[in-house]
Amino acid sequence: MGADVVKVEPPFGEPLRSRVESGEPPEIVMLNSSKDAITLNLAEERGTELLKDLVEETDVLVENYAVGTMEKLGIDYETLSSVNPELIYAHGSGFGDTGPRSDMLAMDLVVQATGGVMDATGFPDDTPVKTGIAPGDFLGGTHLAAGVLGALFQRERTGEGQYVEASMYESVFPALLSQLAAAYKETDVPPRTGNHHSSLAKAPYNAYETQDGYVTILCASDDHWETLLEVMGRTDLIDDDRFETNVKRVDHMDEVDRVIGEWTADRDRQAIEDRLVDAGVPAGAVQTIEEVLQDPHLSERGMAPEVSHPDFEDGIRVFGSPIHFSDAPEPDVEPAPRKGEDTSDILKDRLGLSADAIVELDEQGIL
Repeated sequence: MGADVVKVEPPFGEPLRSRVESGEPPEIVMLNSSKDAITLNLAEERGTELLKDLVEETDVLVENYAVGTMEKLGIDYETLSSVNPELIYAHGSGFGDTGPRSDMLAMDLVVQATGGVMDATGFPDDTPVKTGIAPGDFLGGTHLAAGVLGALFQRERTGEGQYVEASMYESVFPALLSQLAAAYKETDVPPRTGNHHSSLAKAPYNAYETQDGYVTILCASDDHWETLLEVMGRTDLIDDDRFETNVKRVDHMDEVDRVIGEWTADRDRQAIEDRLVDAGVPAGAVQTIEEVLQDPHLSERGMAPEVSHPDFEDGIRVFGSPIHFSDAPEPDVEPAPRKGEDTSDILKDRLGLSADAIVELDEQGIL
């Protein structure tokens, strides 16, 4: 959204870089477009001094070290806000700064396990499984970004910065809405409902097998159901008492799935999607990851721009922004920098250090 972002890594690089033996892993390239990259050894006093100098002219500092780490390094909020009272200091963590779990090391898998996500994912009478994506990592980051924007807005009114925190654990909690509602209703809904609605509150609501994959179909209203029957050529079921309302369809969910599954079985998933979308019924073909990567919709929206990168001779698709403004241009997406690529320029341009001073810092293991 127009910010100049400087990514600060230790001299040996962030852990994500260890996923490949040499070169840049795709994750690094996809997550760090349009940033500058510097390296600083924050375990050394000179390294923290340089960070403090950079903070003097910084709007926002974002970090996701374990709780207490920045205090040990001497670059916590209290310290840095004394350097720059207008600083927004944002801390992303697994479980938050306080509470019984605050000291737990939290990778996304741990948050999915403790946060109920795994208990809600999978099929009835089967083992809990993690989701195929990383909800804790990305929902945590998204909520932290929202907090930063709120703090910046308040700073416009007060002139003062503040400390903002958001945890992965708390960020995934609201996503359990349907499961929590089922618990309060004291229903017999199992925690894991496969591809059915999370609280078994809608029918049809499932992924149905086709001749070349799967397609999802759901009916949010009785009108959707009648339209679906018309498209399937099953108008004989419109007046069937078993399917008259959503509540009744839920009671006869297996039969609903059987009827739809027989219709989809010998058809193409994309053809089904096209017919139902044209008719106004919610539906979508289950795309492979490769198909999503090449989806023309994402390309037209600027969400998957292809950039050139020395480690990917055929180019690589990276992330654009899912946020669009009527009064701001779409951001230009530049390839992610290599580790520490901009260290010399940042220290020279922002802090006024000489080339000799920068070489000396490098030799001392500070950079």
